[in-house]
Amino acid sequence: MIWGLNIKGNTMGNSKVMLNILYSALSILMIVLIVFVLLKAGDVAYDLGYRVFTEPALEKAPGRDSTVKIEKGMSALELGNLLEEKQLVDNGLLFAIQLQISDYKDKIKAGKYTLNTSQTAKEMMQVMSEEIEETAE
Repeated sequence: MIWGLNIKGNTMGNSKVMLNILYSALSILMIVLIVFVLLKAGDVAYDLGYRVFTEPALEKAPGRDSTVKIEKGMSALELGNLLEEKQLVDNGLLFAIQLQISDYKDKIKAGKYTLNTSQTAKEMMQVMSEEIEETAE
């Protein structure tokens, strides 16, 4: 007997206490992890939402011209990825979202267009939806 404790009799009790402490610590850790993930997801969602409405052009004027060929039946995501490949937009998915919520959703026409890195996504959509298509030579 040490300090009035019966060591032999409390072995099972000590195991239960240790398991309860471990369970509590893991529960707290899981809660902290879930809160962290939710905060991070909220931050990413806010950033994406903000960029959808305020995304600036990639470069200041005069920028760099690039010719793109829009195929008939191209999806918004395919168009966004094409513009990203041509380095006209920073994020193809973001452009696709911008297109889907814009007035130009179903107005993009197939053809060849000369776009510039100093144009915003909206300005590019305006060019690609005009009645008279540009031709590259």
